[in-house]
Amino acid sequence: MTSATETTPAAAVDSAANTWLQKSAAWLRSVGIPTERGGSNSSSPPEGERSTTERLKASLRRGNEALSPRELRRLLADLQAVGASEVSDAEGGRLAEPVMQWYATAQPEQRMDCWRLLCEQFVPDVAKIGQARQRYEDAVGTTSMAAAERQLRKALQTPRMRLLQRFAVPAQGMRFLLDLRAQMLPQLKGHDWLIAVDADLEYLFSNWFDIAFLELRSLSWDSPASLLEKLIKYEAVHDIRSWTDLKNRLDSDRRCYGFFHPRLPNEPLIFVEVALVDKMSDSIAPLLDEAAAATDVNKASTAIFYSISNTQTGLRGVSFGDSLIKTVVEQLLQEFPKLRQFATLSPIPGFRSWLGKNAAEVWEGADKRLRADVAKALDKPEPIAADWLAALEQPAQLKADDAVAKLLMQAAARYLGKSLVKDKPVDPVARFHLGNGSRVERLNWAGDTSAKGIKQSYGLMVNYLYDLKRLDKHRNLLAQGKIPVSSGIEALAKV
Repeated sequence: MTSATETTPAAAVDSAANTWLQKSAAWLRSVGIPTERGGSNSSSPPEGERSTTERLKASLRRGNEALSPRELRRLLADLQAVGASEVSDAEGGRLAEPVMQWYATAQPEQRMDCWRLLCEQFVPDVAKIGQARQRYEDAVGTTSMAAAERQLRKALQTPRMRLLQRFAVPAQGMRFLLDLRAQMLPQLKGHDWLIAVDADLEYLFSNWFDIAFLELRSLSWDSPASLLEKLIKYEAVHDIRSWTDLKNRLDSDRRCYGFFHPRLPNEPLIFVEVALVDKMSDSIAPLLDEAAAATDVNKASTAIFYSISNTQTGLRGVSFGDSLIKTVVEQLLQEFPKLRQFATLSPIPGFRSWLGKNAAEVWEGADKRLRADVAKALDKPEPIAADWLAALEQPAQLKADDAVAKLLMQAAARYLGKSLVKDKPVDPVARFHLGNGSRVERLNWAGDTSAKGIKQSYGLMVNYLYDLKRLDKHRNLLAQGKIPVSSGIEALAKV
């Protein structure tokens, strides 16, 4: 007899099949394939615009159409030749090169026409998918299930997917596809039909840029100048101001690591800058001080990740930051086995914007005694949230133990330790590190007093601690909608 908490093998198969089918249906909807009879297709052009099918049959260009019907037919023929099932991948890649050359010189509107062809003319066979799905559903729980699943997976591979794969064959093909998606991403909001092409590209990139295919490299001052220039170009957290600045970040007490893909050998996909120090850092200024003496790495106990930069816009949604940090920690422990602590010194980029929208709520929820202290500091008997915000405009004039500053620290702790949107931390940097298993460890007053730091978070910075024994525990907490925080942050946020 089966208890209420157990599951029979047949039920388990049905549950797994239903879950897999639900995910497939969600993917089908995301790429514009109707999953029910009569469903709409997101690739349809806006009302008043001609579809590429209509334009391909026409003789004359209409309105603001970039390519004439003849040019559109020629481009479609070229694309069809690249993606033809009867040609080899090598031949398809050779045929892709002229298309890539045309695209490189095309105007934005002409590229948009190319994207629309990709979306509207290389669609899946919906009838074939429906038949394959029905065969799979009928086969669930039988010996034919594996074969039916294989056929369904094959049916789900769109002609567009095969076409895009062919563009990756030439030496510069991967660069071409990454740039194509980077150009496309800003257009997604106003052109829903692009979601289909974007979904295929993200799927392909997730496979092509899997951690198994990436190489971790240590970057130093002795690395090629062309590669060092990429670090300057792509640094996204703390701008590299000069070659002297860069040399300081690659000194003996520093390490810099990047992930590379074999098809982009001189292009870091993501890189992290590390400082080897004797305690957890509370300010970015000493780490960026070019005149500061290097730390004795033999006495270092802490590795501070103070900058992590993604370099490829086209890889948005493809995450390998978690793998980078894990691999870097392993690399550091091999070189410095005495290291005991791994933490970040991170910006809080969304805090000031969040506070501007939630200042009244923070003010009303503050402790009465602290509000009284703020009122005294502002010399106003009954201040409001706007008065407190105005006092924060010159954070350099405040000390950490000032009442105005204390309330700001409480607000930041609440922002980092309690604020969730769709069960995820609202701050993008927090979302990255907490998703990788860290916890919110400590807030730092005047951690970044640069113009950028003041603009983002009134100069506050945060340490995320990577406790190697508790990474899975922290991920599980986050999955339950609970942000992992230290006791100090918990007290500040009054969680």
